[in-house]
Amino acid sequence: MSKIKRFFSKKKEEAAFKMRLGGGMGQGHKLNEPKPDAPSSSSSKRDKDAYIPPRRNELSNEARAAANAALSRIERKDSKDFNTSLAAIKAQAKRELEAERKQKQELSCSSTTGSASASSSAQENRNLACQGVFFRCPLINDEVLPKQAWKQKIKEFLYQQLEFERGLTACLIIQNCNVKERADDCIATLTKYLENIIQHPNEEKFCKIRMSNKIFSDKVRYVDGALDVLHAAGFNEVELDGEPFLVWSSDQMEPGLDLATLLDALKNSEPIQLELDRNIKVLLPSQARRVVLPDDFYRISPEEIKREQQMRAEAIESSQILKTKAMREREEQRTLRMYRYALIRVKFPNGLYIQGTFNVYEKISDIFEFVQSCLADESLEFNLVSASDGKFSEDDMEKTLYDCKLIPNIVLLFSVPSIPTPVAADVNFLKEELFMLVQPM
Repeated sequence: MSKIKRFFSKKKEEAAFKMRLGGGMGQGHKLNEPKPDAPSSSSSKRDKDAYIPPRRNELSNEARAAANAALSRIERKDSKDFNTSLAAIKAQAKRELEAERKQKQELSCSSTTGSASASSSAQENRNLACQGVFFRCPLINDEVLPKQAWKQKIKEFLYQQLEFERGLTACLIIQNCNVKERADDCIATLTKYLENIIQHPNEEKFCKIRMSNKIFSDKVRYVDGALDVLHAAGFNEVELDGEPFLVWSSDQMEPGLDLATLLDALKNSEPIQLELDRNIKVLLPSQARRVVLPDDFYRISPEEIKREQQMRAEAIESSQILKTKAMREREEQRTLRMYRYALIRVKFPNGLYIQGTFNVYEKISDIFEFVQSCLADESLEFNLVSASDGKFSEDDMEKTLYDCKLIPNIVLLFSVPSIPTPVAADVNFLKEELFMLVQPM
């Protein structure tokens, strides 16, 4: 089965599954979710003291794919210029943690230092944060690329498939190679053409289209993929009375394709979805002090961000009134809506950090899966602690990063309830191969 046919087959399976769910199959659950045990008094008391995430025996396909993508980058990485051995990294992390403690002590004694080093520190760390937002597209290949690069790759891939699956591929070209409004108008018009022929195959007026017709010219003729759909459906360009027409004939249809199948593909086609790559990095303490986010993280352009910040600063200067709680919340929501992605960093007891990129509407459970995929022991029970809200509860798992205000960037602390903190500082929890992702100084 070709990739195009697999795409439409998968969509049909997803639609059928949703129909069955709506028909009373009951509440869904994750396949790797443990069976609930009967509550006991001792366990309920323990839950009140500290949240212990449920044991996760298996990772989801998305988490495992993200981990595999990171490991494949490790294999291609040249690390001759930086010692990525476990002992060297642990020693470096300890030295930096000690230096950090000394610096805090010095700052508590004197508040006049630090301005000169701040600019140099920012310059050093500028290249250590996330370099952009990257995606994978399993339908095409295993590459990890920015969204703009994938748009070009998808277009090239689809046009290559036209030779083999013209009608079905053309439906996807309409959705993926045109702006949404133009694609929607085109699909609505083509749907009407095909429905008319299916319902009235012997009526001449439905079997030909004047190519100079305004509706056809505005909504179909110059849309990528539209003419390929009509040619696959059996339309052929001819000249009648000096004017160009598209005339339908069942003999001209693409072999192995019928109008009902093509109409169904036209209605159910959608943009090919990209999967966000976590872009995993392992950072030393000195590399995690500052975050410089790339422009890809924002919903609006950098110029619009600067303009909005300037207007906000001017409004504050011109109005010295105290803000109410409602005013502060509205301003906070406006700020949060500026971001499309979030940079999540998890700090381990030995001072190392892991860093990953998330969509702001992903769930807290996705962060736990991300951390789990990086652990040497994937069945280990662990906590993630937010500096502002503390441990995440079971009720938090379905909340989004946006709901919990974990954007645009946040540091979470990793802890294991069964291991005391002083002991945990000497334990390596990460997979050793991930140390190849440590950024050179």
